[in-house]
Amino acid sequence: MAAVALIYDGVVFYSRWSGERNAERTKSSEEAEQARKTLEMLGGDGLRITAFYASPGVIRRGSHATVCYGVSGAKLVRIEPAVEEIRPAVNHCLQVTPRKDTEYKLTAEDAVGHSVSQSFVLRVAR
Repeated sequence: MAAVALIYDGVVFYSRWSGERNAERTKSSEEAEQARKTLEMLGGDGLRITAFYASPGVIRRGSHATVCYGVSGAKLVRIEPAVEEIRPAVNHCLQVTPRKDTEYKLTAEDAVGHSVSQSFVLRVAR
């Protein structure tokens, strides 16, 4: 009778342990999938410019516009003409006040020296 009780206890403990282990695996798999989806939404793990634009796209002389950018996989970023010191970011905005039509160029570089660029012209109405 004691042997049956020991076997029963062993089966119960193993079942609980196995069930918890499977639940942990499922949770880990779900978390990994969610992390993969989030990374993909943010541009993946490759070097990419995800956004670069001005709002509004046309301003009056003396007015300002907001220039926004987003990069993925970048180690270094720069905007030409230089406005202020910038850093790699998923989303970052800064204000500019150009006197004339100005072409802004964003260049992003990764850790191994690859680079990507994107540009636009901010128009200044007279």
